[in-house]
Amino acid sequence: MLRRQDVGHRVVIRRIVGMREGRPLYSDALGELVAVDESNLTVATANGTIVVPLSEVHRAKRVPPQRRPTAADVIALELAADAAWPAPIRGHLGDWLLRSADGWTGRANSALPIGDPDRPLEAAIDAIEAWYAERGQPALINTPLPLAAPVGAALDARGWTARPLTLVQTAPLAPLVRDGEQPGVSLAKAPSDEWLAIYEARKRSLPPAARHVLTAPPEVRFASLHEGDTLVAAGRGAVVGDERRWLHLASIEVVPSHRRRGLARTVTAALAGWAAELGATHAFLQVEERNTAAVALYGTLGFTTHHSYLTREQPGAVSAGPPDGAC
Repeated sequence: MLRRQDVGHRVVIRRIVGMREGRPLYSDALGELVAVDESNLTVATANGTIVVPLSEVHRAKRVPPQRRPTAADVIALELAADAAWPAPIRGHLGDWLLRSADGWTGRANSALPIGDPDRPLEAAIDAIEAWYAERGQPALINTPLPLAAPVGAALDARGWTARPLTLVQTAPLAPLVRDGEQPGVSLAKAPSDEWLAIYEARKRSLPPAARHVLTAPPEVRFASLHEGDTLVAAGRGAVVGDERRWLHLASIEVVPSHRRRGLARTVTAALAGWAAELGATHAFLQVEERNTAAVALYGTLGFTTHHSYLTREQPGAVSAGPPDGAC
């Protein structure tokens, strides 16, 4: 039987759909598992999202991904993510990126080991530790999987720990735009004080570097949805990339008293409509695998897992801000 840790993975479910002459009839569902609860399995299939009661499940298991992205695909998407969430302080080890943003978010305060570091692996890790130590920060390394598996193995040998697995998910933009015909969302080039307040409620603090990360991309919009004079939902979108134009979705927030009303979907749709006008064709986001509610929501919007990554922490490191995530 599938469990919560299988969310975000491709699965096949054989369900009992009836009886004939005293024998059960079966139907198979193949797709991405987007939610597991005490009663149901929710699966995003090629024909739409279905909910399968556990009482009907005969057998269920993970299956291999339909197509593993190439190393070039993973590198291109990771570089797009870096452009959409740019740290103000940056360095290089050959092709590897070093990033610092006053400790605000893991993504903006971690090394990205893609390409050639222009030195042996162990020396590269030593250099990362020294670079962050000079800035009084814990050393963090984001390891895209399976691309950075050799780096992960070297970090294992050094006793580095890992934060929860993060899924990098993608979706075609057109279906999101078709969902975007609901009025009420305003888009601004800079975040308002209200917008920052609703976001700060989860992130706990917004140092000066946070404003750089949020506003530095050339094409960025801050979505706000009001009911009366009250801001009830917000989100951020950035369009990045040259050969392929991507919409990066982040900071999708709904105030607790207004959740489960589809407001996150409305905000996402408004950002998708704006991005489509700029030539974007696909959207992507990062969400922790354990955030099953968010994974389920994005599954209903057509998002599937492109690849995943682990944020690795130097032993004894102090966390660099709250966890990252799209919502």
